[in-house]
Amino acid sequence: MKKVSLLLIVLLGVAYFATVSRCEDDVTEEKGEADEEDSDEEDEDEDEDDDTEVTEENGVLILTDNNYDTFMERKDTVLVEFYAPWCGHCKQFAPEYEKIAQTLKENDPPIPVAKVDATVASELARRFEVSGYPTIKILKNGEPVDYDGERTQKAIVDRVKEVAQPDWKPPPEATLVLTKDNFDETVNNADIILVEFYAPWCGHCKRLAPEYEKAAKELSQRSPPIPLAKVDATVENEIATRFGVTGYPTLKIFRKGKVFDYNGPREKYGIVDYMGEQAGPPSKQVQAVKQVQELIKDGDDAVIVGVFSSEKDPAYEIYIEACNALREDFTFRHSVSSEVANLLKASPGQIVIVQPEKFRSKYEPESHTLAVKDFSSVSEVQDFFKKHVIPLVGHRKPSNDAKRYTIRPLVVVYYGVDFSFDYRKSTQFWRSKVLEVARDFPEYTFAIADEEDYADELKSLGLSESGEEVNVGILADGGKKFAMDPEEFDSEVLKDFVMAFKKGKLKPIIKSQPVPKNNKGPVKVVVGKTFEEIVMDTQKDVLIEFYAPWCGHCKKLEPDYLALGKKYKGEKNLVITKMDANANDVPNESYKVEGFPTIYFAPSNSKQSPVKFEGEDRTLEGLSKFLEKHATKLSQKRDEL
Repeated sequence: MKKVSLLLIVLLGVAYFATVSRCEDDVTEEKGEADEEDSDEEDEDEDEDDDTEVTEENGVLILTDNNYDTFMERKDTVLVEFYAPWCGHCKQFAPEYEKIAQTLKENDPPIPVAKVDATVASELARRFEVSGYPTIKILKNGEPVDYDGERTQKAIVDRVKEVAQPDWKPPPEATLVLTKDNFDETVNNADIILVEFYAPWCGHCKRLAPEYEKAAKELSQRSPPIPLAKVDATVENEIATRFGVTGYPTLKIFRKGKVFDYNGPREKYGIVDYMGEQAGPPSKQVQAVKQVQELIKDGDDAVIVGVFSSEKDPAYEIYIEACNALREDFTFRHSVSSEVANLLKASPGQIVIVQPEKFRSKYEPESHTLAVKDFSSVSEVQDFFKKHVIPLVGHRKPSNDAKRYTIRPLVVVYYGVDFSFDYRKSTQFWRSKVLEVARDFPEYTFAIADEEDYADELKSLGLSESGEEVNVGILADGGKKFAMDPEEFDSEVLKDFVMAFKKGKLKPIIKSQPVPKNNKGPVKVVVGKTFEEIVMDTQKDVLIEFYAPWCGHCKKLEPDYLALGKKYKGEKNLVITKMDANANDVPNESYKVEGFPTIYFAPSNSKQSPVKFEGEDRTLEGLSKFLEKHATKLSQKRDEL
């Protein structure tokens, strides 16, 4: 029995060790398989991470944000196309580009041809300021050379081979570089020159730079050439301050040292056309009486004519200088014809302003005349233009609004204004009613306006559904608006309304969200009704952000702006605010909102001259620097705390 028991124990022991051994083998085998799987996964990860490899498609290399810099190392010349997959022009160009790649591949030495999907490689697109598709650039030792020629195989190949030559160097910039050493001499001697004041870090300046240089090249080839120049305002502070440069880029026109604002486009062809017009004389010569008669009979704006004995007349020189600064707002003419002088009842050395026939009335003279003497100033002549260019009751419309009707208060009478033959009589009927009132209020400007042209303005006045044929509004200083209660229109009703405004008995119309019940957060909410109370408070500095709820840039700014409010919450005389400019009127014209977000700093001592935030650094740090630079009421600077 003992032997049997011993045998059983031995057998059980053997079975146990066999089982353990098998388990260990299984574990080892599984571990081996797992190691193999891990190794495979690592190999796959390595393959996935190796995204610097450059692939090829139909002979064209494909570059990305990840492989671009590595590929470009030690490359002399590379042709690169930035494209978008959905772009029709890119699709049409693709076969031609593939032919270019094949041709340059056969060159001695071969020249690489690549493409970049700019919708995916956003970093590269941003680096090379790609704003349209396809954009073609030739990279010479890593530096981009713009290509603006024809998109044909021959033109592109020829240009690339030219740039690839060992002795090729980029042509000098056509844009002049001005510093304190050459600025005054250059602008004082130039009949006309355009100067850009820029900052190297400014994004808008970077976008303008290639267009500005292209325009400079084209204008330099004119006869006579029109020079374009640039000034680094961050280095030449004294020059920038002298000409009131507060934002970038700022463009100014100089004529023999006299400065004029540039109000033209900011792309190549627009700059070229605008400067071409600016280089010509600001006044056109008229020789025939008939020309002036037609302007008076059928014109839509005041007819301004300078009458002179010759173009060497000293009065003519004063007239031309006065015209130069206002050439965009007025149409000037001059004549040395005695017949034209007789028509205008003028003598040499006089300037005459005549209103077109449709704007004449018995309450105002047919013309206004200014005699230009040797001692007459340019500003005196310009004041004469501005004072008499609009009639007692003129026609306000979108095309002349910014040039003629910016003066406030402005009394506007809205109805179906139409001076065509069939409707002229009814248009003049209502205008005559306005004239009867306008003559009694010379301190105000009066105008008629077509109700369809100003449908949005009527809506903002609450008059779009008044049911009346004629409606009236007053646009006052500070962006305030007043609406006449709808009733049957006549001159007496209008007179009572204007008189009530004059006496301060009217309440302005302000589009506004409800006033917040709880407004104790770090960023106070401003609405139309509280703008005056909060923003225009002369006891406090106020920073205000005008935003739109749908604006992506505004949403991105929100965390930093909230942090700014928290940072300065302890400052009793500083208020950080925001306003939904879509849902509220901004009842002050000094705070113009032309995009979102728009940020202004309203100093306690200068509410009518707020400082606009022009920088691109809308971070907590950037906003803090801006605020502390202009603050008048901070208890102490934050960096001292």
